[in-house]
Amino acid sequence: MDLDDTAARLGVSAEDVTRVQRLAGDRPSAPLPARAEAPAILDRLAVRPDDAAEIMAGWPDPGSPLWTPELRWLLDRSIALVRADLGGHGWLPPGPELPRERGPAWRHLYVYAYLALVDVVTKYHREHDIAAAVSWVTLADLGRNLAIDRRMHREGWPVMQSWLTLHARGGLYELGRLQHHRGGTAIDLHIPESGPIAPEAVAASLDEARAFFPRHFPDERYTTFSCGSWLLDPQLLEYLPEDSNIVRFQRRFELEPYEEPEGLDADVEVLRFVFRTLTTPLDQLPRRTVLQRAVVDHLEAGRHWHWRRGHFPI
Repeated sequence: MDLDDTAARLGVSAEDVTRVQRLAGDRPSAPLPARAEAPAILDRLAVRPDDAAEIMAGWPDPGSPLWTPELRWLLDRSIALVRADLGGHGWLPPGPELPRERGPAWRHLYVYAYLALVDVVTKYHREHDIAAAVSWVTLADLGRNLAIDRRMHREGWPVMQSWLTLHARGGLYELGRLQHHRGGTAIDLHIPESGPIAPEAVAASLDEARAFFPRHFPDERYTTFSCGSWLLDPQLLEYLPEDSNIVRFQRRFELEPYEEPEGLDADVEVLRFVFRTLTTPLDQLPRRTVLQRAVVDHLEAGRHWHWRRGHFPI
């Protein structure tokens, strides 16, 4: 296959296509579920009806005119790329960002890759004696992220498509209120959009993780919980009451010295997570909650939010 020609037809850089080919090589891919089984799987993955309808409309049936040879190649090699790192827990883009306005096959290519990997990763879970309930609540982050992307008018997916490879490789598990991300000697904590981060729910999730990882990954040794987030920015203390859930979450952590994160703009991340928009002018953003007012007031004053890292012992 001519990689330069493939890149041109996909509307991406030759470097992006070369990366996929280099990481995937001739490693095995995985088949998608049968079309007839897909609606039930999408429902189990918490995919909303509007997103599920789009996914089914672009389904890569044999002979579908929506699926050009280069799209089929990218789907196959993206699946192989992620599958080759099964059990991994690093950041792994599955392929280049595509021009999603070209239709459902382009818009949801990495969703189809995720669906193909569901059987692969649930088998990995079973081999580690992980309960099916944990598998499915973890993998259902797909539906949550598709809904967020739709709310963001398709602004969110480039980040989310890489994020979801953690789930598809067995690198991340949703245990109660928090998501727990394996790696090194620390379990990295993530806070999904699923309600308040009440201290009791956080404590229960941490207790579940303390039992989960030694049981299912006995060869791994974790000594700390860690987190990197704008939620750990001490500037929030200027705006939020001391008994707020965010402040009480912050207080669990010993902050690490501040370093400007490479390739990450904390102001953008705050807007992404608090308002689910990157394009609405500040003076048009809602101000219904203390947090919303804090974010807007801080930015309108010409100040910036910081992405901070912290940790505490397991």
